[in-house]
Amino acid sequence: MTAPIPFEPRFESLEDDEAQTSFDLQTTMRSISTKTYEDSGRALRSVHAKTHGLLVGELTVEAGLPDAYAQGLFAQPGTYPVVMRLSTTPGDVLADDVSTPRGMGIKVVGVEGPRVGGSEHDVTQDFVLVNGPVFSAPNAQKFLGSAKLLAATTDKAPNLKRLFSALARGAEQAVEAVGGGSVTLKALGGHPETHPLGETYYSQVPILYGRYMAKVQVAPVSPALMALAGSHVDLEGRPDGLRDAVVGHFADEGGQWEVRVQLCTDIDRMPIEDASVEWPEDLSPYVTVARLRAAPQKAYGEDLARLVDDGMQFNPWHALAAHRPLGSIMRVRKAVYAMSKRFRAERNGSAIAEPRDVEGVKAAARR
Repeated sequence: MTAPIPFEPRFESLEDDEAQTSFDLQTTMRSISTKTYEDSGRALRSVHAKTHGLLVGELTVEAGLPDAYAQGLFAQPGTYPVVMRLSTTPGDVLADDVSTPRGMGIKVVGVEGPRVGGSEHDVTQDFVLVNGPVFSAPNAQKFLGSAKLLAATTDKAPNLKRLFSALARGAEQAVEAVGGGSVTLKALGGHPETHPLGETYYSQVPILYGRYMAKVQVAPVSPALMALAGSHVDLEGRPDGLRDAVVGHFADEGGQWEVRVQLCTDIDRMPIEDASVEWPEDLSPYVTVARLRAAPQKAYGEDLARLVDDGMQFNPWHALAAHRPLGSIMRVRKAVYAMSKRFRAERNGSAIAEPRDVEGVKAAARR
């Protein structure tokens, strides 16, 4: 592999009217949350509103990592408690047969060190991941356009969405049959009806990695999870079928994943400001830096939802300075996450705070 490129500030560049884009994106995302709040009486996340599993586990940083990979959270071997959340992308809570990309939020707890602005007193490092290697938009302005479309269709004709999802899945299968795949079709409901625990998840957008720049991948490696890769989940007449599948697995089995990092080695072919570009693995492969483990447990319940869904936020700006988010999409996300946190806390009358331990979540997962 070519040596990784040290980060330079010139690799990031503000878009024209980026501050206005950020404001407009906050307004758009707030409109999604307002609509779903008016309908349900609960303030939900503007995206990834529906939870399919809540897990508590641990992350173990590998010993003996090469210097380039021994950065930030991964600079020293050690084990940290984690909370994980599995979700799907829409801001309204739909039946699972409206099949959209799967998400995984990971909150590592007990992380010490210099931090990004706004999280100075916290001890968490979050990773927000989706089961595809590239983001659905290249930059913040295009992201705003996608968000406006999402807002316009929030809570509109759910039965029509189910029909469209079935049609989009058929189109996606045709594209995949000839070796392709469409991010747009999947985002619009054409994602295959696959098991969330068999998926590989990606940060899609880059972060600092100490001196360098990286994307993150989380891949299942335990045999029981690997066996679920690409496996079909029957969702007909089962509006919460994905949650049932996750809960059913963890009732009897645990799971292990590898946390892998892909370092930027060519700034032209691995850009920071275009999140729609897949970084070529022949230039820089994903390298394992840590392992995630979750034992058999109760993977969803009212107490877990109160502690994690209502009481926490998974946000890439909950981060060490060594893992500061990069690029326009990440920059505009910062204010959106702050808005969402305020909206949810105010409407639901419950505090959203960064945990300093996971003991309460552990207890809820045992009940």
